[in-house]
Amino acid sequence: MPPIPFKRQTVLIVSQVFVPDPAAVGQQMADVAVELARRGQAGGNYDVRVYASARGYEDPTVEYPRRETIGGADIRRLPLASFGKKSMPLRVLGAAVFMIQAFLAALFTPRLAGIFFSTSPPLIGLPLSIAAAFRRVPTVYWAMDLNPDQLVALGKLKRTDWICRMLGAADKFILRRSSLVITLDRFMAHRLATRRIPRLKVRILPPWPQGPHTDDPSIPADNPFRTRHNLTGKFIVMYSGNHSPSNPLTTILNAIVRLKAEPDIRFLFVGGGSAKRQVEDYIRNHELANAISLPYQPLADLKHCLSAADVHIVSLGEEMVGIIHPCKIYGAMAAARPILFLGPRPSHISDLLDQHDIGFQIRHGDVAGAVDAIRRFHGMSSAQLQSMGRTAQTALRQSLSRDLTCGRLCDAVEQALRIKR
Repeated sequence: MPPIPFKRQTVLIVSQVFVPDPAAVGQQMADVAVELARRGQAGGNYDVRVYASARGYEDPTVEYPRRETIGGADIRRLPLASFGKKSMPLRVLGAAVFMIQAFLAALFTPRLAGIFFSTSPPLIGLPLSIAAAFRRVPTVYWAMDLNPDQLVALGKLKRTDWICRMLGAADKFILRRSSLVITLDRFMAHRLATRRIPRLKVRILPPWPQGPHTDDPSIPADNPFRTRHNLTGKFIVMYSGNHSPSNPLTTILNAIVRLKAEPDIRFLFVGGGSAKRQVEDYIRNHELANAISLPYQPLADLKHCLSAADVHIVSLGEEMVGIIHPCKIYGAMAAARPILFLGPRPSHISDLLDQHDIGFQIRHGDVAGAVDAIRRFHGMSSAQLQSMGRTAQTALRQSLSRDLTCGRLCDAVEQALRIKR
């Protein structure tokens, strides 16, 4: 009698944003998908299937292959699942269509072992948790930001609003239904503890930097990004990533006005997001020839873009501690660049700056402090800047590298989903 064919399990990963889309959450999810697929093929008994949007999150005119294999993971992209971010109704519509399709996909995925999801879109955990309950499989929730906390902190909702209570109830259902909740820092973990989520169900695992980065903290004279934008010989202060009200840049923008007469200093704002237009309007209205706004750069150019800066700006809103976690700091550290942190203390970024000599911190509204910090950076020798950047890069490699952190996260996912290896 011939042996019965062994049926492999399927680990389902759902994220509206996924590579090659440049949004950070999609890159992080791709790293997890590829690593889990590698493990599943190298002695595991499972395959990895990913459902994502077939169109760009920032630019819906960009279309991605409906189906492809990336690093061993089976990628399936859903139609009409993104209409861009130009208006909130279109953004909500795209998220809703994506969630409906993802719910049906989770219901009918064969040999489902479990579901891994994050916050793209924010409420994706609700339909997936319901589908997991029907399928009687565990879920793992990667909480990259907390809502409705963020909406309340931004003043868009009040705790007493019915929609806030509804969102809060949905969040509690997702958290309590999850077998494992992965959060990004100790401040987020503390907020979850106030919601009576068992400590044993919460793991603190920070994210990791994206893309290849240089081992040399110096800036090469032939950096193609600098050459392309006529920045050779300039001192570049860069903000790279999502432009959001949760990461306010008003203090830096006001500082740029005061530094208009400094011919060697240039400010770059690279990326997208809901607050991108505000930055561009400010630059145009104040005729800031020392500031440049650029869109998200292709992943292939990320190394040259990040390493083109002399200093990287990281911003965290005063009320956002434990609600969001600006991942851009890890890219700057991987590129061996000093940090100018604009935000509150204590926070996970101030923790890093307290532990390592990698930059300066200023508070929101302290424009004079921002100007002084930028001038201090500008007045440093190349050796001093490189030393600070090398310290940042070393700290990252020792405790926050992609291999180390992504490996720990995948270990936790495998254990929570009870995947046999």
